[in-house]
Amino acid sequence: MPDAAQPAADAGTHATLPWWHGASIYQIYPRSFLDTNGDGIGDLPGITAGLDHVAALNVDAIWLSPFFTSPMQDFGYDVSDYRGVDPIFGTLDDFDALVTRAHDLGLKIIIDQVWSHTSDQHAWFRESRQSRVNDKADWYVWADPKPDGTPPSNWQSVFGGPAWTWDARRQQYYLHNFLTTQPDLNLHNPAVQEAILGVARFWLERGVDGFRIDAINFAMHDPELRDNPPASGNHKRTRPFDFQNRIHNMSHPDIPLFLERVAGVVNSFSERFTVAEVGGDNAIAEMHEFTAGAARLNSAYGFNFLYADQLDARTVADALAEWPDTPGTGWPSWAFSNHDAPRAASRWHGMCPHDDYARLIMLLLVALRGNIFLYYGEELGLTQAEIGFEDLQDPEAIANWPLTLGRDGARTPMPWTANAANAGFSTGKPWLPLGADHASRAVDAQCADPASMLHWTRGLMALRRSQPELRHGSVTVAVAQGDQLVLHRDWAGQRLVCAFNLGAAPISVDLPPATILAQHGGASLARLPAYSGLIALCA
Repeated sequence: MPDAAQPAADAGTHATLPWWHGASIYQIYPRSFLDTNGDGIGDLPGITAGLDHVAALNVDAIWLSPFFTSPMQDFGYDVSDYRGVDPIFGTLDDFDALVTRAHDLGLKIIIDQVWSHTSDQHAWFRESRQSRVNDKADWYVWADPKPDGTPPSNWQSVFGGPAWTWDARRQQYYLHNFLTTQPDLNLHNPAVQEAILGVARFWLERGVDGFRIDAINFAMHDPELRDNPPASGNHKRTRPFDFQNRIHNMSHPDIPLFLERVAGVVNSFSERFTVAEVGGDNAIAEMHEFTAGAARLNSAYGFNFLYADQLDARTVADALAEWPDTPGTGWPSWAFSNHDAPRAASRWHGMCPHDDYARLIMLLLVALRGNIFLYYGEELGLTQAEIGFEDLQDPEAIANWPLTLGRDGARTPMPWTANAANAGFSTGKPWLPLGADHASRAVDAQCADPASMLHWTRGLMALRRSQPELRHGSVTVAVAQGDQLVLHRDWAGQRLVCAFNLGAAPISVDLPPATILAQHGGASLARLPAYSGLIALCA
């Protein structure tokens, strides 16, 4: 079995940096974490009940995916009331109790904010679509048809089909970069910006510690509605969206100016954190724009790893190189898995046994410079579940079956008790079926096994928390050749060496004298067996 991580002495010299700098953040998908009322859907009281488990992981914060009032066409990313809790998840009182309990356990709470669009059931949109002259007529993106009645531009939606839908009441099209039920807000409108900033204040005043801002580079469009040009290259194309260079329906140059207003509100509260999700062909440039200097967001993350089919040393080195440690450059965040991507170990393990590979990439994740996101179930080594067409819930998967298998396989219920019905997730029928092997990986079974993935994860998160070199230090890619990756993490004159073999052939190495703090797969300072790695404190 792989050796467990060993805790190291707390250097104590990094206490003055913000709590979020180098933080480990645990993502919870509320529908799938723990159900307390038997309806088969996880809820806020369930999250509160599971916080002891999260705190024991030695992470710093929790990111909650949307729990707001919603018709659930996109499972909460279609918000119909930014200030309400959907009844399937509980009440505002339940949310307040969750925040209080998390803070008592030393955990920060980060919540999703979806500001590029709302649900078509939102009161703002219901008013906006009634006429062209009402108070919210310009709160969404409306446009007249072309003379032949076709949409005003060629823009395509992420989920397939045109990004425009005709509305008979206004005799206009409205823009939706995602589902037809997710109309885009017009964030060029100062009144809309003020309304969104009011939403931010509402949650900050309730005690949340920060925001993860969803799809923020879709938040503003080209007011001239110019057509997108065709995409070049031979990248994979499964949707009309993939055939365009999307330069006019997203990535508007005024987005960073709006984010400065967001940061102004957030920074008026102490010790708060902002991180943007940024995808697309120009993601790294946009992430740098959104986090440049002290007047914008704190961090951003993209899809370097989330959609990567394979993991090799060059992929890691290239991702780290995009975030140099230079004045004015923002601070990165990294995720290997989340609610939008298949679970990483299932994607990448290849010929390596899945569970051994899950341990290896957890070791790699804690070695990266930046914040790290741990997706619920990663600490258990959950596999990507196989979901039959009849059980699919994800609208993207249903619309694009079978070329896009969708996100449901990474959203299945959390297993808590190996021998309980539905692995302890719910007394009712779960909204998605559990993975076939997930009950055997349940929290109670792994708590009882000191050699489990759960204990491995706890040890690694404790190591990262205790070592300022991992949490805050600079990174140098010493070797990134083939399957061999060697990183140096330096802080205050002290160095950690982090060495990995991401392939099947053993590698001889000559690492400097050091004390090994964590190792997997029999790694040593002289040899890295197949799929192995270590973190060591240099002498």
